[in-house]
Amino acid sequence: MSATGLVGAARGAREKALAVNLDARRYGTFAEIGAGQEVVRWFFRVGGAAGTIAKSISAYDMTVSDAIYGPCRRYVCRERLQSMLDHEQQLLRSRLAEPRGASTAFFTFADTVKAKSFRGGDDCHGWMGIAFQAEPGEPESEIVLHVRLRDSEAAQQQEALGIVGVNLVYGAAFLHHDPEVLLQSLLDELGPERLEIDLIEFSGHRFLAVDNRVMSLRLVQLGLSGAAAFGPDGSVLQPSELLHNAPVLVERGRFRPVTRVHLDMIRCASERFRADLGGQDPVVLAEITMRNLLAEGELDLRDFLDRADALAAMGYSVLISDYFEYWRLAAYLARHTSGRIGLVMGANLLQELFNERFYGDLEGGILEAFGRLFRNDLRIYVYPFLDPIGKQLVDLRSLAVPASLRQLHGFLCERSALVALGGYDERLLPFYSTEVLDSIRKGDGAWEDAVPEQVARLVRERGLFGHPSRRSQRP
Repeated sequence: MSATGLVGAARGAREKALAVNLDARRYGTFAEIGAGQEVVRWFFRVGGAAGTIAKSISAYDMTVSDAIYGPCRRYVCRERLQSMLDHEQQLLRSRLAEPRGASTAFFTFADTVKAKSFRGGDDCHGWMGIAFQAEPGEPESEIVLHVRLRDSEAAQQQEALGIVGVNLVYGAAFLHHDPEVLLQSLLDELGPERLEIDLIEFSGHRFLAVDNRVMSLRLVQLGLSGAAAFGPDGSVLQPSELLHNAPVLVERGRFRPVTRVHLDMIRCASERFRADLGGQDPVVLAEITMRNLLAEGELDLRDFLDRADALAAMGYSVLISDYFEYWRLAAYLARHTSGRIGLVMGANLLQELFNERFYGDLEGGILEAFGRLFRNDLRIYVYPFLDPIGKQLVDLRSLAVPASLRQLHGFLCERSALVALGGYDERLLPFYSTEVLDSIRKGDGAWEDAVPEQVARLVRERGLFGHPSRRSQRP
């Protein structure tokens, strides 16, 4: 079968590797460290590899690896992967551009992986990427991803790594014109129970229009990862590196838009959290759940980007998660850091946390959920809420907790698992996000005092959140 015929039908790793091998334009290097040479193995064994593989290298020895790619603080990290891609692709082009550059699209695939070994350890993960020319002679494009290996046996991890690597090479060759389809194809023949992708970044010539914040969102939406993160500059972040051994403070919200109340909550919580830590600064994250983003039925990318832009204007990193239950969010954070974890929430949300109907799927009900939530000395910092109906201030102590749970509430307060925030700005309490959003859409100007000036400027200039200026910008 021709390469053209295989492209349309290819779903399995064998068919994909063969389709790449039969495409006479593709020629490149495979550089793999850790877990064997599991990706290039597929291309060798399906046949036709001589037309695809210029070189296969595996610099396992650290001294040899440093001599080739330069010294590195860790060997399974983004820095090492990038040096591998840059070095091997430059070498490939410098050696082969003159004899065959006019008819050949060069590529370099690389990975650096920590799989199960005799030394043990459960943190099995790796970095993987490809630098490639989509067509002969054009500038490079690049795709980088971070994977977590979930199989319990080394042989299974190696198999999963080989398959996702083939999927990536095939995607770069034949699916680069549709990055979202490429993204979805990465777990063909696999599933999230075997492998998680918690970071992906598209860059270079073919991906100038790609917004990697949207790609981070798609990772979670498609079930490739339970969470993904990006910084205020839009760059994707690898959670375990961002949070490694650091204290972390998370505010969950709709951020539609981010208001002065959100900022005051973070300010108050950060001051108290920092004091509890003896002056150490925490990593601060604004978290948005997929359930929130899908609250109106379908995902609205424009609405998501409006929220991201507003949070970026305030300098916040964003965590998108599929962990609606707080105890699941806490478990995710604890997996990535040994530092203290703090959550900040309004008293109205804490009241919902004491609603037992949310824990019907747990055998131990609310006690099991709270046991999981408050392990590892996690603390919830509680910001007061002004009841919009009775205009009564609701705080940690005046919270309406069911009689059967009042002792539990008191116990959590006594052991400082629940912490009341002080020093808040009382003038901000009458601001409610839903009213602010309605005012923005009406364009009546009443919303402007409720949001930071940086956000107000963005809303006016770019027409965020349905502001009338967006409608006036349409041709």
